[in-house]
Amino acid sequence: MKTFQVNEDGYYGEFGGAYIPEILYQCVEDLKKTYLKVLESDDFKKEFHQLLRDYVGRPSPLYHAQRLSEQYGCKIYLKREDLNHTGAHKINNTIGQILLARRMGKTRIIAETGAGQHGVATATVCALMNMECIVYMGKTDVERQHINVEKMKMLGATVHPVISGNMTLKDATNEAIRDWCCHPSDTYYIIGSTVGPHPYPDMVARLQSVISEEIKKQLLEKEGRDYPDYLMACVGGGSNAAGSIFHYLDDERVKIVLAEAGGLGIDTQMSAATIQLGKLGIIHGSRTLVMQDEDGQIQEPYSISAGLDYPGIGPIHANLASSKRASVLAINDSEALKAAFELTRLEGIIPALESAHALGALAKMQFKPTDIVVLTVSGRGDKDIETYLNNIPNA
Repeated sequence: MKTFQVNEDGYYGEFGGAYIPEILYQCVEDLKKTYLKVLESDDFKKEFHQLLRDYVGRPSPLYHAQRLSEQYGCKIYLKREDLNHTGAHKINNTIGQILLARRMGKTRIIAETGAGQHGVATATVCALMNMECIVYMGKTDVERQHINVEKMKMLGATVHPVISGNMTLKDATNEAIRDWCCHPSDTYYIIGSTVGPHPYPDMVARLQSVISEEIKKQLLEKEGRDYPDYLMACVGGGSNAAGSIFHYLDDERVKIVLAEAGGLGIDTQMSAATIQLGKLGIIHGSRTLVMQDEDGQIQEPYSISAGLDYPGIGPIHANLASSKRASVLAINDSEALKAAFELTRLEGIIPALESAHALGALAKMQFKPTDIVVLTVSGRGDKDIETYLNNIPNA
């Protein structure tokens, strides 16, 4: 049977793999040999699910958004990842990875972050497990997400502002990989998305798959069937999307719609729509679609959302797009902002700017009244409040 899951060589179709410097070969090999054994062991599952329940506050609700449903002429359920501890889906993954790091005997944790949500989630679990935490964050993002930076410091993390390149997520990831090369024996790198060398994309997708696992149970309870007609999520690196669709990847009854950051428009040079604009290349250890020029130099992405301006995409999503399993829409800054204010006014929920891109895709769809749509609200909007205040629509 054709499957959209990773194969044993770490590829999704032609995307994925592990393209890494020799010094990291052993680290990545050890991880590859260990991760499934640990993730499938009873003691890991018990500790992971107990922390998800008692610390994170899962299951997150599946909320029938009645007024939003009326607006778009279908039945819309919101998967409320914004209600997790730390305010986003990122914590599902960091808890799983720190439990793995501890079982591998690692004592020092590093991470990269864009919007700061993954940095906060990593700093949170390091405080919980009493481990050293170093977070790399582009200086541009440090400035636009300073509240998250202060949270990380309050939690005991050391935050390194990165001043190379565009000073955003790509550059933070470069620095984290450099650090890992210098400290391979005691350091565990918690990657925040479905990017990087195999086994990271698969491991992060598995740890986030608690989202689709819950959607199945919750829909069965609410609708008498365990699958929606449409699953919708925003995609930057792609972890909330991977978690939302994991258990439905091979279920062709479910249409997958992913929203990437169009920035000022895909024809403006100011965009982060990697699936629309990218070409096959290698970034941060995996072969995937990458925004690059004729010479293969990585082009700087742009999005109003700090969490979506990444010039690559998780290999799982590159494969879903190229095989037409998922439809991918580029949502511009203005469309995302409009959708954020709409959700706020209709449902009293202020979404993260990342999630607002998924909401912005609703207006581009043609739904039937009987369609059941599940859309993941990946995070809450407190971190973006200054951007929202600067863009309040004329009432």
